Amino acid sequence: MKMKKKKQEKYDKAYLRMALEWAKLSYCKRKKVGAIIVKENMIISDGYNGTPSGFDNECEDQDGNTFWYVLHAEANAILKTARSNHNCNGATLYLTLSPCKECSKLAHQAGIKRLVYIDKYKDTSGLHFLEEAGVELVQIGQDLL
Repeated sequence: MKMKKKKQEKYDKAYLRMALEWAKLSYCKRKKVGAIIVKENMIISDGYNGTPSGFDNECEDQDGNTFWYVLHAEANAILKTARSNHNCNGATLYLTLSPCKECSKLAHQAGIKRLVYIDKYKDTSGLHFLEEAGVELVQIGQDLL
């Protein structure tokens, strides 16, 4: 059992490093967030925070405030599965930043069963919601990657 846990941790760190790379694709200036969704040892989706398809890539106004229509990385990844042959039921969501309460609802409703993240979002109510919903939560700090 210890060997299996060690192997899972190795994969968790690798997927988080991928999410960090994916975050670099974001056009947002204030915060860049990346997401990877893995199911049955296969990446089924990815995402980063940004504007919806067809919109200008500017995420913030001249005062640095994020536009209301900017999508979070996990929302982009979850929605991407809706346009594919995959679903998130039983999947693991890897995030560079823990989800907000709105995205936590999306993750739960999509069937995400495990969340692995690097940093905590300022509002941790999303984490509390997921914990209450029975989602396994794992935080791995960037210094351990």
